[in-house]
Amino acid sequence: MRIRIVVLFVCGCILLTRGVAQTGNANTARYNIAEQGAQGDGKTLNTQKIQLVIDGCAQKGGGTVVIPKGVFVSGALFLKRGVNLELQEGAVLKGSTNIDDYPKLNTRIEGHFEPWRVALINGDSLEHVRITGSGILDGSGEPFWKEFYARRDADNKTTNLNVERPRLTFIQHSKDVLISGITFLNSGFWNLHLYACQDVTVDYCRFHAPSGPKPYHQAPSSDGIDVDCSQRIFIRHSFFSVGDDCIALKGSKGPFAMQDQSSRPVENIEISDCIFEAGGGIVTFGSEATIVRNVTIQRCTTLRPTLLRLKLRPDTPQLYENITMDEITLVDGGAIFKVSPWTQFFDLKGQAPPKAVVRNIRISHVHGKGSSLGEITGHNQSTISDILVENVDVDLKTTDFHLTNVQNLRFKNVKVNGKVMPAPETKSTMAKN
Repeated sequence: MRIRIVVLFVCGCILLTRGVAQTGNANTARYNIAEQGAQGDGKTLNTQKIQLVIDGCAQKGGGTVVIPKGVFVSGALFLKRGVNLELQEGAVLKGSTNIDDYPKLNTRIEGHFEPWRVALINGDSLEHVRITGSGILDGSGEPFWKEFYARRDADNKTTNLNVERPRLTFIQHSKDVLISGITFLNSGFWNLHLYACQDVTVDYCRFHAPSGPKPYHQAPSSDGIDVDCSQRIFIRHSFFSVGDDCIALKGSKGPFAMQDQSSRPVENIEISDCIFEAGGGIVTFGSEATIVRNVTIQRCTTLRPTLLRLKLRPDTPQLYENITMDEITLVDGGAIFKVSPWTQFFDLKGQAPPKAVVRNIRISHVHGKGSSLGEITGHNQSTISDILVENVDVDLKTTDFHLTNVQNLRFKNVKVNGKVMPAPETKSTMAKN
């Protein structure tokens, strides 16, 4: 299995040049920020100079803004139509640790809009944009994490949004986006947030943040990629080792979520040929999500994260359907399933509990070593049905499988610790909210 991991990365390195060579905008003009006065000394704040290069590139018809070798400190930057961004080998765009270098604007965050800090890289209403290269986006996250944990220690009711932290990249209302070859490092909050986007490809990228013991050795809310109300998103040949969910599929939340016109379904997501070293799960539905459908995960390896994590909010109407996981390798991996109620900070707003539906899940060709089959449980208003597990051969630390009110769970050619395992019977007792 270790050989498989090495082979995947070797293949990724071989193909990386092909991946980052793709261009989106026809204009071939290139603008090197160092030649325009930016200093890569790891100390000078270059926000204004880099933004002037981006603006000038757009005004001249577009092209590529190049970040060369060096450590370029910056606050929030805003991409413009027709402008690509290239981080060359040895280039580091390092986020400022001063929160005031990230303006507070009305932005999408955790399933709604509110004035909050923008990201290091921001893009709105872009088309054919490319963010490529073998360089690093470094969020300088440690001071922001420490502030969060200090506030949480002082008040255990502190939420994510009580402590302002910048994301590394936020792209919204955009189409035909390629993000290739980039290393996302130590983000203060989410690494890559895609809201209301279509046809986005993320390939040959790496997402890193501390994932050790809490509180001070784990980066809070350091999700790798958050796919928010977006369609046709392709995540390929990438590596994840983060302190929260590796890939999270998100939408809105609350009893009126289905009426939220700003929150379209998450649909047609493909995750393939990726490696997941640390994080809450390969893919997580929630914690704010309404409709998520047509999700395929294939040819992936997990060293620890759960295969499939579905968060069921008792305060939110939810539909999760048509999920396929195929050719998954476990290397001392986690559980197969973690489907369970998510009650953190939920609020029914005086309404009756809404219904949730989970259906049509197929998990096949899974092999290796993991912890357990996990759990599939719902809350009082949830219906979970039509789950097929087939062609599985795994060694698990325990054969325990916690099930509640699952309809039509089928096992076909499932071996656990060398023995054929039939589909277990489910209990009829409902999970508590």
